[in-house]
Amino acid sequence: MGLLDKIKDKVSSSSSGQAHFAPPSAPPSSADIPRYRKQRGVNLGAWFVQEPFFNSDVFRNAEQPKGSDLDIAKGKDAKAILERHWDSWITDEDWKWIKERGFNSVRIPIGYYHLAAPCPEVLNHTDFEPYRDVFSGAWPRIEKAIQTAASHGLGVLVDLHGAAGGQNTQGHSGTSAGQAKLWSKDAHLKSTSAALRFLASHLHSNLSVVGLQLINEPEDNRALEGWYKSILSELRSIVPAEFPLYVGDAWNADKFASWVGSRGDFVVLDTHVYRAFTDGDKRMTGEQHAHKLRTQDTNDFGRQSEAAKGSLVVCEWSGALDHGIYGNAPDTEKDRQSRMFVAAELEVFEKHMAGWWWWTYKSVNWMAGWSARNASQAEILPAKLSRSYKGPPPQGKKDQALNQAHESHKSYWASHGGSPNPAVFAPGFSKGWDDALMFLTAPGGPHEMGFIHQWASRRMVEYEAGQGQLGKAAWEWEHGFAQGVKECGDACLAW
Repeated sequence: MGLLDKIKDKVSSSSSGQAHFAPPSAPPSSADIPRYRKQRGVNLGAWFVQEPFFNSDVFRNAEQPKGSDLDIAKGKDAKAILERHWDSWITDEDWKWIKERGFNSVRIPIGYYHLAAPCPEVLNHTDFEPYRDVFSGAWPRIEKAIQTAASHGLGVLVDLHGAAGGQNTQGHSGTSAGQAKLWSKDAHLKSTSAALRFLASHLHSNLSVVGLQLINEPEDNRALEGWYKSILSELRSIVPAEFPLYVGDAWNADKFASWVGSRGDFVVLDTHVYRAFTDGDKRMTGEQHAHKLRTQDTNDFGRQSEAAKGSLVVCEWSGALDHGIYGNAPDTEKDRQSRMFVAAELEVFEKHMAGWWWWTYKSVNWMAGWSARNASQAEILPAKLSRSYKGPPPQGKKDQALNQAHESHKSYWASHGGSPNPAVFAPGFSKGWDDALMFLTAPGGPHEMGFIHQWASRRMVEYEAGQGQLGKAAWEWEHGFAQGVKECGDACLAW
């Protein structure tokens, strides 16, 4: 199957998925740009959800094994320690650095227990029920974080990082129990539902909130997919189809990519990319990892992105590698290896992903593989994270690009059995070009369109309302739209 045949098949199949969901309520506008742009962000880890690896000081009075928020809550002066940390971990200088560094969004991990005050039922019959007061001051600070991010022109992805009982066995799910018990107790599921319903209802109307992530790094089990379907249906009764809801791939992107792609609402698949933990990864240098990313991994990500209709992001990635393979090599060589690795990651993510968030913003100790601040100082994270806007395209450039692309489209399908209606390619291209330019020139930009299929789907509803149903030619209109977005970007942006 040729490339254009794949596009035809991919776009055509999307229309069948949309039949199961209500169409978007209104055409998109410039106010929607933060949610649909390509996200280039950083995680604010160890702010509300604690990890001793990044900040051990906040665990100074925690109970053993000193590995989770629950351990802190059980310790002496927990409320005072946490509130002091929440108020000092991210300062105005940090917000300014994030914006000036070229990031356009942040991901804020929180636990269900941080909703103790505004949604007290989330703690009923859970591990954190005895510690309501410890976390009673968290939500106002989370709201302030969202407001402050917005004041700096940053979008916010709110991530329910810790669910009741734990959706994985790691301490960052909230407890040190080493068990994923979310699905083993009805109270845990009720808590998670209450937390997500609260977050969705309170956040969806805030356009600086670019999305809500249901749970982080869930364990892949027989219950997960069914739970995803159930909770998404529950949340869609509260929020419109165009509010982005992010789901984790449970370390199995191929399994969930096609499932996400079959949906008609704005659901995004999150995959995490780390290369420092498995035995195989530890045996590879940064240069070898870079080669694998550009040869093997790029094909995997491309396949997954296509299956997900472009709604694929990397919410966590880093420059961390196991440096044991380098022996006594100097730090300069280790940094060089990390630099090559990160450059390859960015190259591949920019090609296939609708967005990415580096893990994490900062740490107490020097960690150039993890801390964005340290990685920038070590020049492991490159100075330029995205293309620059050169200015509006030359006069006549759009018409030239449209005519060339349209002729190519008609010529290809004339020799491949024909297509339903080649004429609709041109208006699709024109709208894609115009919208891409709107993104680039919108306040706070330049912004690049990231979730192209999602945006085009809303534009298609608008087009059909004025021009009639596209029917089997819907894929041609959307293919033209995507081509217009690409050509406008190529004309107006440069590294």
